[in-house]
Amino acid sequence: MAAVDLGSNSFHMVVARLRHGQFTIIDRIREMVRLASGLDSGGKLSDAVAGRALDCLGRFGERLQEMHASRVRVVGTNTLRRATRARGFLDSAQAALGHPVEVISGIEEARLIYLGVSHHVPSAGEQMLVMDIGGGSTELIVGEGYEPRYLESLFMGCVGLSRRYFDGGEVSRARFSRARLAARLELQPVIATFQSLGWKSAVGSSGTIRAAERAARSMGLIEGGLTVDAVETLITEVIRAGGVGKMGLPDFNPRRAPVFPGGLAILREAMAGLGIDELQVSDGALREGLLYDMLGRIRRHDARDQTIDGLQLRFNVDRSQSRRVESSALKLLEQVAADWRLTGRFHVRVMVWAARLHEMGLDIAHAKHHRHAGYLIANADLPGFNRLDQHLLAIVVGHHRRKLDGFSTEALPSSMRKTALRLTVLFRLAVLLNRSRRTVESPPILLRASGKRLKISFNRDWLEENHLTRADLERERVWLKAVGVKLRVRYQEDSDSSRSSTVCAETAASPACG
Repeated sequence: MAAVDLGSNSFHMVVARLRHGQFTIIDRIREMVRLASGLDSGGKLSDAVAGRALDCLGRFGERLQEMHASRVRVVGTNTLRRATRARGFLDSAQAALGHPVEVISGIEEARLIYLGVSHHVPSAGEQMLVMDIGGGSTELIVGEGYEPRYLESLFMGCVGLSRRYFDGGEVSRARFSRARLAARLELQPVIATFQSLGWKSAVGSSGTIRAAERAARSMGLIEGGLTVDAVETLITEVIRAGGVGKMGLPDFNPRRAPVFPGGLAILREAMAGLGIDELQVSDGALREGLLYDMLGRIRRHDARDQTIDGLQLRFNVDRSQSRRVESSALKLLEQVAADWRLTGRFHVRVMVWAARLHEMGLDIAHAKHHRHAGYLIANADLPGFNRLDQHLLAIVVGHHRRKLDGFSTEALPSSMRKTALRLTVLFRLAVLLNRSRRTVESPPILLRASGKRLKISFNRDWLEENHLTRADLERERVWLKAVGVKLRVRYQEDSDSSRSSTVCAETAASPACG
């Protein structure tokens, strides 16, 4: 198994073998790409930095091929969250690696970091604070055991702060004061919440924290974990040097020097503001968290399912109706999966999640509740989900009823757009068939798909007795036609013969409808 972390400062890859329920790391690669340095104020990634990143990913891809990793996850963090028109870069990154890149939210990044750290430190089930200072963001998490309890992702990182306050490599006391003030202002809104939660131990996991800990230990400033006094001494030494190219800290990688002052400013203010006396350092981080998350999915402990359950509770979803729609959706999917190339386990998961969340918008208002639900899914922090997962689910849920005006899959890569439309069509039919909100035995329903055509067959007596369903299907035929899908509804007299119903018309001139 392999995990690849496309961070704002460095790209990391870790390859591990799973044995007896535990991971054995067999390879690690880290390259300092400084992706964030290539992002301008408008969110455009420079060609030079994009090229540097793709060269790195090409090397990662070669290693993945050599090692025959059977399960691989690749995630992008803050810089790729901020990048505009990043689809071209992401497509090129996928080609270089041989695997798609998932852009994850800050909260999902925090969750994965905690998962990685919690598996690499001794734990007695007590509450723990985890801090990670990345290139573009800083994550703070309080959790217990392997479960995060509260997560925050702050919009500041060692690359961004260094570019803003130490541009050109010049370091001075005045510049440090301004950088520390900026970090303090960003931290201020969350300090009280974290202090109220409390913790027994604090752990740091980022490159900035590890570099500071190594330098402080080599200077004889600490014997245990990292302290605020030790960080203050490091800041004094960096200021005394006067520039990032002149820092002579012991056991320090000079390639980190350009972003180290900004990272130190964040570290000092976070430790002081949160009241951290001693910060232990962990080798576990985001990429290790990805490995354990993959392991959880293999063992059917999927964080996404926990997120869905939480949303159902939060928005008072009618679980009985969800189960009815879920059952219908899966039956319809099964019948056309091969013809419509929807055979993956992920396609099943999307239908299940959609069924469980499609009515969450009712807690806001009945009018356009499908759009409310779609908006919430697209914009909420959903632990376990990456951005493409969220966009796809939001499309399916947000268009499960009414007209398909404004239906768009532009937020998805071209390879997913047909899938999104097909899942949406199937889910709409599942919702339509359960509009009565009654648990009754459904008649046999046969569904066949061919390209953009769908043929659905019902027992004739049942369809004639259910006038509302018949009317709904007529409207659905018209609405689906607007997105290029032709729905045909037929009577099923018996297993050997069928004849067209009055709502079967594919076009006004269809001979089948006379």
